[in-house]
Formats: sequence, C-alpha cells, structure tokens
Amino acid sequence: MKIKKTIVTKDIQKYNFNQTIINSYKPIAGDVGLFEIVERGKHETIQSDLKRTVSIFEGDIIMAAFADRYATAQYEGYVPEEPMELYDMLSAGGAVGVVKTKNYALKDIEPTKIKLIGYCCDDKGAVINTKFYNKTKTTFSGHVPNNAKIILSIGSTMDSGKTTTAAHIARGLKEKNNKVAFIKFTGTAHTKDKDYVFDCGADVSLDFSDMGFPSTYMCEKNDLLDLYQSLLNSLESEKVDYIVMEIADGLYQRETNFLLKSKEFMKTIHSVVFSSGDSLSAHYGVQLLREYGVMVSFVSGMFTMSPLLIEEVKHNLNIPVLTIDQIMTGEFNHLFIWQSLRVA
Repeated sequence: MKIKKTIVTKDIQKYNFNQTIINSYKPIAGDVGLFEIVERGKHETIQSDLKRTVSIFEGDIIMAAFADRYATAQYEGYVPEEPMELYDMLSAGGAVGVVKTKNYALKDIEPTKIKLIGYCCDDKGAVINTKFYNKTKTTFSGHVPNNAKIILSIGSTMDSGKTTTAAHIARGLKEKNNKVAFIKFTGTAHTKDKDYVFDCGADVSLDFSDMGFPSTYMCEKNDLLDLYQSLLNSLESEKVDYIVMEIADGLYQRETNFLLKSKEFMKTIHSVVFSSGDSLSAHYGVQLLREYGVMVSFVSGMFTMSPLLIEEVKHNLNIPVLTIDQIMTGEFNHLFIWQSLRVA
C-alpha cells in the first residue's frame, strides 16, 4: 500500500507493522503509527517528509505521530489516555490526538478523522517514538556553541508577528556580515517558519522537529531544556555569531511561561525582542516581562503595520519600536542588550 509520510516521521525508514496492539497499547506523545483517512475535515493536505504539501483523501494511509497541541487560533488537542476507534488530525505536520477545544472560527469545521490501523515498531517489538529517534540527546548544560549571542523572539500570542520579527532580525544581522542560525524552539511541527527565516537569510535553520518532536506542548521542563541543549549542540560545527530563537505562543502559555521564569534558560539569552498585535498588549507584555526580570531590546510585531498604533506605543512605552523594514536593515542591531545580567 502507498503510505504518505508526514514531516514528523521523516526519519522513520525501517519498521515492523503491528496491528495486534491497536486496542490495548496506550500511546504517548511521539509514538508512530499508520492511519487511514476516514473523513476529511479541516486538514485536506499534509506536509510530507519531503516538505511538499500532499493532498489526502478518504482511504489514504498516512504515517503520523501522536502528540499534544496548543494553538489558540486552531486546536487544543491531546494524546488520549485509552485507545480509541477514531482520532483527530491536529496538524498538517503529522500530529495526531483528540481535539478538546477549537477556535470559534472553526466552529463549523470538524477535524479530519483518522483510524489507527497499526503501530510502527522496531526489531524488538517496541513502538517507535520520534523523539530523539536516531538523534543525540544532550543533557542541558547551558553551553552555547561558539559563545554565540542568542536573541529570543517572543510575543503576546499566536500570530502576533514573532516569526516575521525573527526572520528580519536574521536578515538585519546578515546585512552586517554576521553568521546567523535560527531555532524555532517550541510549537507544533511544520517547517514553514524555519524555512521562512532561512529564506530571509539565516545560514542554518532548525526547529524542535529536527530532534523528532511532533510538538513541545506538555513537555516537562527538564525534557524541554535537554531538547534546547541538543539543538544548540547541533550548531557546534556552524560557528555562528548569532542564534535567533523563537518560542511559540504567548507569555502565559505553559512552556513559554516557565522558560521565561527559568534562570538557567534565561542565562543563555543575550537579548529579548517582543512582538504583539496591538498597542495595549505591547505595553502590558513589556511590563509583565519586567516583572519576570526580563528586559526587552525593542518591540515590533503586527501592530507596527499601523502608524497610529506605533505612535500609541511610543507615547506610552520608553522603549524603541521598530517595523520589519527597519529591523532588516541591520542599522538597529546596536539595540540588542545583554540580557543575562538582568535576569531576576
């Protein structure tokens, strides 16, 4: 049978197909299976293992992985605690689970329904898990390759402009002849963000799925820090001057929140840039970060599309406001402040 592999299963080349445990085995995040498309809903395509957008139809077989997902503009979904007859596609990148809530914009759109037909197992009969599959897992140490300066791009919420800001920071740094890497540290697997930053000029671009994570939602803090160190170590040979890194979603999101409050994580960060969709969230976001002991180099994001909102922020915040056109010139690179000295 023809199998359409999702991007999260790109490293799975050899496996044994096991149908006997589908009604007894309790899946965990990262477990790989083959699924039949039962009814198309929101997702009519997947991102394949070759990064190509591939159409899917009822009766197709896809290879995907169980995962949790947090996406305020999309789905909240989880790996079920028990085997189920049908599962939901949580993302085009291959995250599978059960939808708990969805954005109201999707109220009339059901998730694509899929049926597990078997697990992908190794030679010992264990279900293959994508996390660190054939990858080197490194315990967190805080070591930053080449003593590169890490610029953290965070935002008020999903779609506040974090990736666009990060991409143009990378371009601005390249304009001044720096070697630049990009890491998308948290989120749900799909390579469009890291590909966009690469297209903007980053010399190398990575995300959590490069270490086999279909998503980072509900990861424990130590696991997340080990993932971070593993991504950093994979840049060792690149000898980059800067690493621009994005953390998904808003300041209150679970993983974002405990990372920003983590002294060991923040000690690796050189500078922080904050993006928001409106003037009020720009103001409050900067204040909240200050309460965490985090100082912001400048603010940007969706609100900078409006000159009126820019003026509102400038009037109420004593902090630089930059549009993406300004960021990408590299003329404002001097604004990046040393963050680790300011961590509370």
